[in-house]
Amino acid sequence: MFELKDVQVDGILHIDELTIPANQFTCIIGPSGSGKSTLLRLLNDLSSPNQGEILFKNISISTLDPLQLRRSVVMVSQSPVIFDGSIEDNLQIGLSFSEKEPACAKEMKELLELFLLDKRLDEDAEHLSGGEKQRLSWARAMLLDPEVFLLDEPTSALDEETAKTVLMRFRDYVRRKSKSVIMITHSKELAELVAENTIYMSPYSIGGKAD
Repeated sequence: MFELKDVQVDGILHIDELTIPANQFTCIIGPSGSGKSTLLRLLNDLSSPNQGEILFKNISISTLDPLQLRRSVVMVSQSPVIFDGSIEDNLQIGLSFSEKEPACAKEMKELLELFLLDKRLDEDAEHLSGGEKQRLSWARAMLLDPEVFLLDEPTSALDEETAKTVLMRFRDYVRRKSKSVIMITHSKELAELVAENTIYMSPYSIGGKAD
């Protein structure tokens, strides 16, 4: 799915060669400063390398329309973006930006249940806790039905049990739908719970290297 060859971001990241397979749950593990978030941003064309080539399904990312790429490869950041309005407004806004049909109430309620969000669709999203906002942002990405999910520490604001439950439910969903997931996590335990493929990153002289 993704192939990286001699990719370098000065002072942050250097990858000689890396392949990330399709239709698998891949976890990225490594200490702070090893370039994990930078790698995720490269895969979504939110950052560009100083050198090297990144291929998505055998096509160079540099030749793809960034907006089209981000409809197929959706990123959920560690710090969730929450818009003014209700929970429903926040779920629908991604579909609106992507010019897709609105979701029905049943579909949205099922997603709230999957993410353990016992909330009404008409509740004000600003009143949610940090962990609830994180899960709402994640649910919004799921409504977009992308090929690839890029998740940057999506459970960082959740307690251990909630994180495990949500991740297991999400893992079951992506397996049923044959989706690809690339997730950064600081927790080896969570990675072992869901990962089919693991990338270990470690700092070295000019940044991080994925093995």
